[in-house]
Amino acid sequence: MWLGAGRRWTWWWLQSSSLRPASSNSPPDIAEVLAPSDQRRTGKPGPRQTSLLLFPGQGSQFVGMGQGLEKYHGVRQMFAAARKLLGYDLRSLCVNGPQEELNKTVHCQPAVFVTSLAAVERLNHENPEAVEKCVGAAGFSVGEFAALVFAGALDFAEALYAVKIRAEAMQEASNAIPSGMLSVVGHMNARYKDACREAQEHCRSLGLKEPVCEVANYLFPNGRVIAGHLQALKFLQNNSRRFHFLRTKLLPVSGAFHTQLMASANPALHEVLKGITVEKPLISVYSNVDAKKYKQTKHIQQMLVKQLVSPVKWEQTMHAMYEREQGTDFPDTFEVGPGNQLGAILKKCNLKAWRFYKHIDVQIKDENEEEYNC
Repeated sequence: MWLGAGRRWTWWWLQSSSLRPASSNSPPDIAEVLAPSDQRRTGKPGPRQTSLLLFPGQGSQFVGMGQGLEKYHGVRQMFAAARKLLGYDLRSLCVNGPQEELNKTVHCQPAVFVTSLAAVERLNHENPEAVEKCVGAAGFSVGEFAALVFAGALDFAEALYAVKIRAEAMQEASNAIPSGMLSVVGHMNARYKDACREAQEHCRSLGLKEPVCEVANYLFPNGRVIAGHLQALKFLQNNSRRFHFLRTKLLPVSGAFHTQLMASANPALHEVLKGITVEKPLISVYSNVDAKKYKQTKHIQQMLVKQLVSPVKWEQTMHAMYEREQGTDFPDTFEVGPGNQLGAILKKCNLKAWRFYKHIDVQIKDENEEEYNC
């Protein structure tokens, strides 16, 4: 089992692994690990001796996730802890649904958080080397909390409680204003900023005083999610050709996440994070806000709050994690959690890195299954 001794749920072998730096004050530097062999310090592992983990966010959930994973003791412990902390049977909701309840922000964020870490437990049983050699992690939106737990920066129970408060506050903020998120795939000449500005002007003409319409997610080249008031999103759909948008689709979410419309959720998350112990990650973890590695514990608390009203810079994170000189190998990448959306995005951001990608599923239909999905 990967839960370390004591109160912190962390990876004991990362503390003694050869990937762990000599000083416990700083995580391994990915740039050095991925450098060409002639530029790498003696004794440092190369890219093919390392791995990276990606944790999905809200929207990846589906009824049936978690099925079969109860065969792992660590997963049973996580769901038992979740039941006590949340006050309902999260595992039953994940496995049996209904989908409508699972899709609610207050339910799906804890569900994605717990099942993603359950997928890591599965990976640890089926391919422990993948966990042992991990040097970096990133999580999309709520997935960042799971990445920080994996890295030993947050305690599982404390992080789950923070996710609970975060989800409730975001749900409340969403209920206050009719808003949403629009997935956009644009032409290379797409005018995202102009489109948002014109959509805001359109909303003002309808009498909306402070309209919000802004890029909420940077996914891949010419792939964005724009969020804001529903009137603004409908305007973009009706005028998509003028802005060189090839495809638009309203996402099944309850609000405009990662925009200023989530500002009312900030105080609740800020307050709960103040009472949580944060430690320095044992491996590199990248922030959604600026696509940079966390370096200080106070910085983690600040950025997790700022993340609520800031765009997720996932495309930039992918470039930062996989940046290397031409001819350098790529590490193994494991997406741990429901869905394989992050793998699809990685393929669009970096095809060569994607060739070393595997998805660790959160559903085992056959109890005799021994292999993980690729």
